[in-house]
Amino acid sequence: MLKLTPSYSTGKLLKWLWSILRRHRLQVCLNTLLGCLTVVLDFAFIGTTKWVIDIATHKSTGLLPIAAAWLVGILLTQLFINFGSKWIKAILGVKAQNHMQLFYFNRLLHSEWKERNERHSGDILNRLERDVTDVVNAVTETTPAIVAVMVRVIGAFLFLYSMDAFLACLTIVIIPFFILLSKLYMKKMRKLTRNIRNTDSRIQSVLQESIQHQMIIQTLEQQPTMAQRLSNIQQNLQQQIRIRTKFSSISSSLLSAGFMGCYLITFLWGANRLAEGTITYGMMLAFIQLVGQIQGPFRDLTRFIPIFVNAFTAGERLMQLEEIPLEPTGNSTTLKNSPGIRLSHITFSYNKQGRNILYDFNFDFPPQSHTAIVGETGAGKTTLIRLLLSLIHPTQGCITLYDESHTIECCAATRSCFTYVPQGNTLFSGTIRENLWLGSPHANENEMKKALQEACADFVFELPQGLDTACGEGGVGLSEGQAQRIAIARALLRPSKILLFDEATSSLDIQTEKRLWKNISQHYTDKTLIFVTHRLNIITPQTRILHLNKLSHSSDIENKVDPQ
Repeated sequence: MLKLTPSYSTGKLLKWLWSILRRHRLQVCLNTLLGCLTVVLDFAFIGTTKWVIDIATHKSTGLLPIAAAWLVGILLTQLFINFGSKWIKAILGVKAQNHMQLFYFNRLLHSEWKERNERHSGDILNRLERDVTDVVNAVTETTPAIVAVMVRVIGAFLFLYSMDAFLACLTIVIIPFFILLSKLYMKKMRKLTRNIRNTDSRIQSVLQESIQHQMIIQTLEQQPTMAQRLSNIQQNLQQQIRIRTKFSSISSSLLSAGFMGCYLITFLWGANRLAEGTITYGMMLAFIQLVGQIQGPFRDLTRFIPIFVNAFTAGERLMQLEEIPLEPTGNSTTLKNSPGIRLSHITFSYNKQGRNILYDFNFDFPPQSHTAIVGETGAGKTTLIRLLLSLIHPTQGCITLYDESHTIECCAATRSCFTYVPQGNTLFSGTIRENLWLGSPHANENEMKKALQEACADFVFELPQGLDTACGEGGVGLSEGQAQRIAIARALLRPSKILLFDEATSSLDIQTEKRLWKNISQHYTDKTLIFVTHRLNIITPQTRILHLNKLSHSSDIENKVDPQ
């Protein structure tokens, strides 16, 4: 589900951008300092150029070689500053981008699962990549550049004013029109850019889903359908960019016409003064350069406006990510002994208008018990697992963990008591060893071997590279059954007291599945075991069975335990 980004006030966005700037103030200050030094050197170059010409035309005293040496020194200093700017951008720029991307990545990993899951992963990736880049560039590079531009405008105006007050005032007559146009331009461009970024996110979502589910698309022979879907969104993006470009081009042309008019007036004014003999050739050249130093920055500002429009739009989208609530913080909570789980009067619905998946549900998983959850599709089996893991929270009721002496309410902090294996292939790209380390980062090879044997994944040791065998994305290179068994071995390495399996053996044959459950039942008698399954023939005599039935009314949830 792709949520559109709400519009935030300019003041709120500026306050947010200021907070980002403060986090990267070292880079901002260095870029600002180098930008201002560049401005000072440009003015020094103009003054030295005037001096050289005046010496050459005998309008000023001085030695031409010395003046020329000053020019060379200024140019070399400018080259050195440009070199330093590139290094700052390369080193600190990447660091700032990585820091901000890591911040949002870490925040998303600690956010409430249900609220984060309402946003399409393709849209979130688009925000973590493009939006972060736009904001970092605007804050660390464009903002210092704007400061340097303002210093350049003020300095050039004062320099020109010292030579000709009337001409200096004439060159800035366009500024009020520029400010008015910029305000109207920003408002329109923010709206156009917001639409473009949302469409861009839709494109990334289609690309990601199509690549992820390529097998489904191929087997359904729907390649043309998906290609057409992408093409339609791309055409919409092209139309939006066309509209934005048309608006931007017209606005820029009107502003450029105003600057050209001012430049022409300045040139003719200087030519007339030169003909009258009231100024020197050096002053004429200085006039032209200083007018460029005043009007050029305003042209730069027209270039900066789209950058800040993109940054404002990106900021809106990142601020929306910040609104996803975080899980309650706190240290992991564990019980000394294997706990039981008690559900008291649990009611749950995924949204206020939807049906209750569970209604006034009561059940007890005793410590060290083995319970199979069975039932028809939609009865709430997976929902119940998510509630136990505190990925979602009951609308009403309470879930608690208990042992002989303690009772604690289930929350994100009690997740350390659980080990969860979901349905399907859940391996990450990397080696089998790296996947197993996700269960226990400090597990040694003997512990890995034991877990693999108990998960019926002995085949790993027959592979040419054993534990160092590489897996592709989603366990590519392994069969579904092999990937599931490695995922179970990863779970068995985790030092927890409760094992949760949600159809985790659906790809295994009956004999392998029976052997696996027998291993777990024999070697993990101190753990509370809960598993969702459709195969009752693999259940042992010691297993309790929880039946969940979806009846005609959402409030009619029946549960019972069948001792075997």
